[in-house]
Amino acid sequence: MHIATKGSKIDISSEKKLEEFANNLSFELKKGDIFFLIGEMGVGKTTFVKYLINNLQRMSKTNLTEVTSPTFNIMNEYNIGSLLIKHCDLYRLKSPNELENLNLFDENDKAILLIEWPQIIKKKPNSVTKLYFEYENEYQNRSIKISN
Repeated sequence: MHIATKGSKIDISSEKKLEEFANNLSFELKKGDIFFLIGEMGVGKTTFVKYLINNLQRMSKTNLTEVTSPTFNIMNEYNIGSLLIKHCDLYRLKSPNELENLNLFDENDKAILLIEWPQIIKKKPNSVTKLYFEYENEYQNRSIKISN
């Protein structure tokens, strides 16, 4: 990924900055990419996904859809042109055994995975980009750190 260097910190303190980061990242995506979105509630993970998916929809000249948190249904899928985006939220899962029916990493080369709350995943794929969403300065600012 060429958006930032590994370990660099990206300021997302405003929604505009978060949207710019998501839009820039959308140009770098390819089938098979897996992103773990890590951070506290309310730090901007789902908002990031919304901007990313909506920009991909604009780029492919498809209708913009409402992008919501998949907290209760665990996974939302978006078909955008030839791309399949799987947006997962594993917050409600209590055991790694509950992941089995999701088949998260099956046919991975045909989709892009965006996984919130991935800490429950014990057997991680080899190639994962981790986006750490963080609050800073007593919740006045937010940032993203990228790690592979």
